[in-house]
Amino acid sequence: MAEILRQPEIMKKVQLELAEVVGKGKLVEESNIPKLRYLQFIVKETLRMHPPTPFLIPRKVEQDVKLCNYIIPKGSLILVNVWAIGRDPTFWKDPLVFKPDRFQSLEVDVRGQDFELIPFGAGRRICPGLPLAMRLVQIMLGSLLNSFNWKLEGDIEPKDLDMEETFSFISSKAHPLRVIPSPF
Repeated sequence: MAEILRQPEIMKKVQLELAEVVGKGKLVEESNIPKLRYLQFIVKETLRMHPPTPFLIPRKVEQDVKLCNYIIPKGSLILVNVWAIGRDPTFWKDPLVFKPDRFQSLEVDVRGQDFELIPFGAGRRICPGLPLAMRLVQIMLGSLLNSFNWKLEGDIEPKDLDMEETFSFISSKAHPLRVIPSPF
């Protein structure tokens, strides 16, 4: 929501899509999600830039492994920095810019097959809550955007919104987002 509020043109674009697919002011239903492509792009871009946790659950190496000319010794603890992968210019053009449109031409998904976007992990140990999380986030965000106009509290300009994050086991905004909803 914070990233969308920083860029009003993105808010308008997703609200237009929601009005066309769902109907203005109506709640988003699970059956609407496959038709809400731009909303899906927004969620992917958010998970790329702001993964729920900066590091995946640590893994222990069971045998010596050679990876990119390095030897990782048996017993080593491996931490995968999802936050850094999502901001790596090797994989992403303009990685520090929130651009949901980038997913229009990319066949990248968060389901653990595309290693440049793995906010929920990959393989056998992928987060079991992934399907529920993806559905709920899209339904909730879509319903909030389709039911209200949103305005930043005070006289804050969208470009001046503080996006500082705190890092611990989970990532969150350092300063809570304060917005004012008004019905359509």
